[in-house]
Amino acid sequence: MKLYIVGAGPGAPDLITVRGAELLAAADAIFYTDSLVSAELIERYRKPEAEVFHTAGMHLEQMVAMMADKVRQGRLVVRVHTGDPSIYGATLEQIALLKEEGIEVEIVPGVSSAFAAAAAVQAELTVPELTQTVIFTRAEGRTPMPPREKLQELAQHHCTLVLFLSATLAKKVSAALLEAGWSGDTPVAIVYKATWPDEVVIRSTVATMADDMRRHGVTKHAIMLAGWALDPHIHERGYRSKLYDRTFTHGYRKGEK
Repeated sequence: MKLYIVGAGPGAPDLITVRGAELLAAADAIFYTDSLVSAELIERYRKPEAEVFHTAGMHLEQMVAMMADKVRQGRLVVRVHTGDPSIYGATLEQIALLKEEGIEVEIVPGVSSAFAAAAAVQAELTVPELTQTVIFTRAEGRTPMPPREKLQELAQHHCTLVLFLSATLAKKVSAALLEAGWSGDTPVAIVYKATWPDEVVIRSTVATMADDMRRHGVTKHAIMLAGWALDPHIHERGYRSKLYDRTFTHGYRKGEK
């Protein structure tokens, strides 16, 4: 009486974890959102006799009822989520209903699209002496933001921002950052479908991001990274951590005098 929720990673079939791939290979029934998770990933790892269910067209209660039925039949059931299930994964509501059915859940983490996007632009999101904080958030759309989590308020920290589910709201994002005191030339990177074959990387700024995204036709499936850690010339600016400084002593190395 257990169901496995597996993070599929950002898209590329070989960016799933070993544990996730092993569970897919053993699964008798696989449920995945076919609009977000790569079909190639499912086909690469599943056994031929496994049942595969596309969930993009299902509502919550329908999907959970089907998964619970397969678990009760003694089948090994895997629910596959894009990226990492803990970030905008809509897993809580599934777990709540599964627990009502007496079904345990085990979650296998995955590579978040946030980190795939950062890798695509070769960015370190936490640059020493520049920014040591990353905020994962989204622009307010149909889902309202909780009190004190408005984008313009979060942006007042002037740290690195990673925005999910906001590609259709680029103008609103730009306005919120400018309202928070960000300069118009603050670097922004937009990564469409990170690690997929049709990945697109857009280098932009707070002031021009909406126009640049429109010109590239990007309106969904994109991660926005914003802040000076995204400066494409940051490698020339001499930021260095203390960890590898020759004068820095720590438990594994004695610094030079």
